[in-house]
This record gives sequence, structure tokens and C-alpha cells, in this order.
Amino acid sequence: MLRLNRVFIGLCLAASLCAAGTTGNARSPRPSYPGAVVINMHDVIFDDGDTFIVGHTAIRVLGIDTPEISHPSVGIMEDQPFGRAAADSTRAWMTRARVVEVAYDGRDVYRRRLGHVFIDGQLLAVKLLACGLAYENVRHFGDNGFPDLADQIMRAADAGPKPAFEPPYLWRKQHQHHTDSKK
Repeated sequence: MLRLNRVFIGLCLAASLCAAGTTGNARSPRPSYPGAVVINMHDVIFDDGDTFIVGHTAIRVLGIDTPEISHPSVGIMEDQPFGRAAADSTRAWMTRARVVEVAYDGRDVYRRRLGHVFIDGQLLAVKLLACGLAYENVRHFGDNGFPDLADQIMRAADAGPKPAFEPPYLWRKQHQHHTDSKK
């Protein structure tokens, strides 16, 4: 079953990359979403499937939670199953895109900027959900002032495959090591 899921994810990523290459060459001057801003991909450092850094600012993708990858600095010492697949998919889609945009909405408790990410006009969250590489979390956190985008995300989650991994928030409870030394 795990092998079948890996094959499905690989095919999903390949199909998405091929589909992205078949759209027109001209870029419309209008943003994909009102208020969305283009990000310079030369300034991006990738973290995991739902977080990346632009310049010195961490961006957390709204509407989804992807499996964890090892982050010893926050007590995560091992990769969650499918964590690398989600991170690699996000990196591949973003680096191959003609245009990557973010519609921002505030910050989370870790001071990361929250935003909906558009890859050539398509929501990154929807792409990850369609490949079974994320859980939607709109129903838990709300629409963040983007009810139309939240609806797209929830519909994609309902239509897509059920992820083959434990919800990341539950996995973190079992696998994240906390240190008591706070300065």
C-alpha cells in the first residue's frame, strides 16, 4: 500500500508539472487574487511542505498542514512519513513556476507570515491536497478572511485522496521532543 501511495504521489507531481507547462506563455499583469504579490524566487529558501522563507521572513501556507520533516532546533528529530515528498513537491512546483504569488494575512504564534500561495494562478494548498500530501485545516482555524479560497481548499480536501499519514498535529504530539531550558 505504501508503495502504491508513493507511485500515486509521483504520478500526481508529474502530471501537475506537465500541466503547468502547457499554459500560455504570456503573463497577465493582474494578480491571481486581489492583493496577491509576486515573490522573487531567487530569495526563497525552502523549509518543508507548508513553510518557506523569503528574504528573512518565514511564510506559512494557509489552509493546510503537511507532514513534518526533521527540525532538531524545534525538537523534531525524524521525518514524518511523506514529509520529504510534500517538501519536494512544494519546491518543485514553486521553482518551475513562471509566477509565484502570496496573498498575506497576518502572522501565526511563531511570527511566520500567513498567506495563500499561488503557483501560476493555482493554490498550492489545493495542489498538495489533490496529491494526498496535506490535511486541510480551514475547518479548525477558519477562513482567515478568504472565504472563497477556504471553500476551494475544503472542496479539494473532500474530493482528494485521504492522506496516507497521520495528521501532523497528532504526529508532533508523539514525536516532538521538548526541552525545558528556556532562556
